[in-house]
Amino acid sequence: MAWHPDEGQLKQLVGYLRDSLSGHDQNAQKYATIMLTQAKTSPDITSYLTYIFCNLPSSLNLGPEDIHLVRSSAAITLKNIVKVKYRTITPSNQSYIRSSVIQCLQDSNSQIRSFAGNVITEIVKQGGIFDWPEIFPELLSLAGNDKGDVPSQAQEGAMSALAKICEDSKKALDRDYQGQRPLNFIIPKLLHITSSPHERVRALALETLNVFLPQKPQAILQSTDTFLARLFELANDSSNDVRRYVCRSFVHLVDVRPDKIVLHMEGLVNYMVLQQRNIDDPELALDAAEFWMAVGENKSICPSLGPYLVKIIPTLLESMVFGEDEIIRLETDAEDANEDDKEEDLKPHFANSKAARAALNGYSNHSGTNGTNTAADIAPDSGELSDGEIEEFDGEDFGGDPEDEWNLRKCSAAALDVLATNFGQPVFQIILPYLKENLSHPDWPNREAAVLALGAIAEGCLDVVTPHLPDLAPYLISLLQDSESPVRVITCWALGRYSRWAAHLPTEDEKARYFEPMMEGLLKTMLDRNKKAQEAAASAFSNLEESAKSALTQYCKPIIQRFVQCFDTYKDRNMFILYDCVQTLAEHVGPALADQELINLLMPAIIQRWNKVPDQSKEIFPLLECISYVATALGDSFSPFAVPIFSRCIYIVHQNLQDYVLAANNEAMDKPDKDFLVTSLDLLSAIIQALPDDKSGELVSKSQPRMFDLLQFCMEDPNNDVRQSSYALLGDCAIRIFPHLQPVLPILMPVLIRQLDINNMPAAEADAAFSVINNACWSCGEISIQQGQGMAPYIEELYGRLFNIINNPDVPSSVNENAAISLGRLGLYCSQALALHLAEFAKLFLQIVEPVGDTDEKSQAFLGLNRTIVINPQAMEDCLLEYFKATAAFSRNRYRDVQLFDSFKQVLVGYKAMIPDFPGFVSQLSVKEQQKLQTAYQL
Repeated sequence: MAWHPDEGQLKQLVGYLRDSLSGHDQNAQKYATIMLTQAKTSPDITSYLTYIFCNLPSSLNLGPEDIHLVRSSAAITLKNIVKVKYRTITPSNQSYIRSSVIQCLQDSNSQIRSFAGNVITEIVKQGGIFDWPEIFPELLSLAGNDKGDVPSQAQEGAMSALAKICEDSKKALDRDYQGQRPLNFIIPKLLHITSSPHERVRALALETLNVFLPQKPQAILQSTDTFLARLFELANDSSNDVRRYVCRSFVHLVDVRPDKIVLHMEGLVNYMVLQQRNIDDPELALDAAEFWMAVGENKSICPSLGPYLVKIIPTLLESMVFGEDEIIRLETDAEDANEDDKEEDLKPHFANSKAARAALNGYSNHSGTNGTNTAADIAPDSGELSDGEIEEFDGEDFGGDPEDEWNLRKCSAAALDVLATNFGQPVFQIILPYLKENLSHPDWPNREAAVLALGAIAEGCLDVVTPHLPDLAPYLISLLQDSESPVRVITCWALGRYSRWAAHLPTEDEKARYFEPMMEGLLKTMLDRNKKAQEAAASAFSNLEESAKSALTQYCKPIIQRFVQCFDTYKDRNMFILYDCVQTLAEHVGPALADQELINLLMPAIIQRWNKVPDQSKEIFPLLECISYVATALGDSFSPFAVPIFSRCIYIVHQNLQDYVLAANNEAMDKPDKDFLVTSLDLLSAIIQALPDDKSGELVSKSQPRMFDLLQFCMEDPNNDVRQSSYALLGDCAIRIFPHLQPVLPILMPVLIRQLDINNMPAAEADAAFSVINNACWSCGEISIQQGQGMAPYIEELYGRLFNIINNPDVPSSVNENAAISLGRLGLYCSQALALHLAEFAKLFLQIVEPVGDTDEKSQAFLGLNRTIVINPQAMEDCLLEYFKATAAFSRNRYRDVQLFDSFKQVLVGYKAMIPDFPGFVSQLSVKEQQKLQTAYQL
C-alpha cells in the first residue's frame, strides 16, 4: 500500500522548507530552521521529504519558483538525513525512498534530476551496493533506452546518477563477490551507452568508463579492443564534451595499455594536435595536451613520439601564448606593489615548499620537495580512496588567482619540459628558430611565451643550450627591465631554471660576467613595482641560493641589505617567499651569517616582523621556520634574541593546547590549527641546538609554563605532525640539556614506550605514524646514551617494542634502522639485560644496519652489541658468520673511538678461543674480508 502523508503536517513542513531557504525574512528563516531540526526526529520524516521532493501536490498553491525551492530543499535535507541516519530508517521508509526518488530522474528540470542522483548515490554509499542491487540494471536500462520509450531527460538523469554512484563506489564494483564482479556486467553496458543519440548521455557514459580505467579492471582489460574501437568512432563526435572524454580515455590508456597505444601513435598524434588547436574550447585543448605529458612520462612508449616532434612541439609553443582574456587581466595590475593584498590573496604558504617555486610563475612539473623526514619519504601515500570516499576539493583552491590554476599554457610548458628531458637536442633544434624569432618580438605575449619555452627546456636540453647561454643569459637579464610585468615575471622563473649553470661556472671571470649580473638582476627585481614580479624574483633567487650554496658567502652583505629593504616594502603575501629566501641563505652559508655586521642588518628586520605578526596569524608558521634556520646559522650569536622568542614559542604551545581542550568540550568552537604547535616545537628545537648547553638549559629551566610539562602533552597529541616534532625536541634535549630532562624521564619514558607500540597504530594513518615512530626510536637511543644504567627500569618494555618494529616486514626501512640502532645503543649500559634476548634479535640487527653508513650512532650501536655478545657469546650461533662480515666491513680508520675497536677485538679473540676449527670457519668469508680482519686484528 502506497505511503500517504498527513495533510496538515505536510503543509507545515512545506512551509518550513520554503522559509529555510528564503533570504527575505530572517526571523522566519531562523524559526523554520529550528522547526526542521525538530521535524528530523520524526520516524516518518524521510517519507515526508521524499513525498515533497517527488510528488509535491498542486493543491498547496505554490508558485513555480516556490515549488522548485521547496523540492530542492526537501532533496537536500533528505540526502543529509540519509548520509547520517540511513541505517536507522525503517525498511518500509527505505523502500519508499528508493521506489520514489528514481522517478525524479525523469523530471524536466535538470537540477531536480541532479538532486535525485545525489540522493540515490548517498543511499548506495550508506547501504552498500548489495543493499539496492537492482539500481544498477535499472539505471543502465533507463540510460540505454532499452525499452525504446525512455524520454531523453530520463536517459540523461539515469546516466548522471549512475556516473555519481560509480565514482563513489569504483573499488567496491570491481571486487570479486562469489566469483562475480559487478563491473563485468556494467562495463559492456556502458560501452553500449556510448552509442546513445544524446550527446550528454554519450559523454557521461564515457566519463564513467574513465573513472574505472586507472584501477585497470579486468572487465576493461579484456575489452580493450572493443573500447578502442568505440573511442575511434567517438573521436570525431560533434560534441566537444565527448571528444574531451575521448582524449582523457587515451591518456588513461597510456598507463593501462601502452602496448595498444603505441600501435596507433601516428593517428593519435594527428588527432591530439587537432584537438589541442581547438581555440574555442580550452578544456578540450587541455585534455589533448595532457596526452603528451602521459606519453612522455611513460618510458616504454615515449620513444615512439620521436618522429612526430616536428608536429607536437609547434603545437605546444602555440598553446603557451597568453590568450586575449588573460592579456587583458594581466595588463590591469601592472604596478600594484603599493596596493594592500586582498584577503583571498593571503592563502597559507609554507616556507619549506620548494616544489612550489617551479609552479609560481611557470608550471609545476611535480618535482620533489626539499623536506626531510616526512611521512611521504618513509612510506609514500598510495593516493587511493577508500570505499565510498569521494575525493573532495576545497573550492577556495579554485577561487583565487587564475594564474595558480592548471591550464593549457602550463600543461604545454610542462609537456615541453618532459619531451626535452626525453629527447634533448632534437627538441632544441625544433625550438631554436622559434626562440630567435620571438625572444625579441615586439608583442609582449610572444616575448613572454618564448622565455617560458626557453625556461621549460632548461633541464632537459641544458647540454645543448649551454653553448648559447653566454648570449642568452645577458639578454634574459635585460628582460628583467622589460616594460611589461608578465615578461619580467617569466624571466625571473626562467633565470631560476638556469641558476645551476650560472652558479657552477668554472672561472671567476665567467662568474663575474654571468652569475653576478644574474644575482644582481634578481635582487633588483625583488623590489619591482609589480607584486608578482617581486614574488617571481624572490622565488628565482631562492633557487639561485639552492644552486650556489656556500658560494654566496662573499655576497652576504648586499643580499641581506636587499632582504631588509624587502622586509620594509613587501605586503603580507610576498613575506612568505621572503622568509624562504632568508632561511635558504641561512641554511647554505651557515656560520658565515654570524658576522656581527650581518646580524646588525638582518635581525632588526626579522624582529620587527616578529613583533608585528599576531600569535593567531598563519604567517607565524613560515616566520617560525625561517627563524629556526637563522638560529641554527647564528649559533651562540643568536643568544641576544633567544629569550623573547623562546618565551613566545612556549606561550603559543601552551595557548594552542588550552584552546584544543576548550574546543574538545565545545562543539561550537573551532579546533586550533596544530601547525602552530609544530612550528613552535621546531623552533624550540632549533634554539636548543643553536645555543651553548648552559644557555639552552637556562631557557628551559625558566620557561613558564614548564617546557617539559607542555612537551608531555604534545607527545600524546592526536596529531601525528605534532608528535613527530615533539619526539625530535625530546631527542635534541637529550643531546644538549640532559640534566634538565633527566628529572622528568619517569613521566616521559612511559609515554615514549607507548608510542613505540606499532600494534596500536591506526592503519589509516600508517604513513604519518611511522614518521612519529621514527623520531621516537631516535630519541630513545639518544636518551639511552645519556641515561646509561638508569634505563634498566624500562629495558624489558623497550626491548619488546623495538623488537616488534625490527621484526615487522611492513615497517619502512628507515624506521627499522633507527629501531635497530636504538636497540644496540641500549646495550652500552644495559647489556646484561639485553643479553637474555640476543639470540632473538642479533640476526635482524645485523641485516638491518648493514646498509647504514658508518655514523657515530651505528658505531655506538655496535659497541653496545659487542658488550652484549661478551656476556652471551653462544647466542650468536645462528648469525656468527654475518657478524664476522659486519666486523670486516668496519675499517680501523673509520672507528670513532678506541673503545669500538677494542670491543670488536675482544669479541673476535673470544670466538677464536671458542671455535675448534677457527681457520676453517674464517675461510667461509671472502678473501677480502679475511684480509681485513687479519690486518686489523691479527687473527
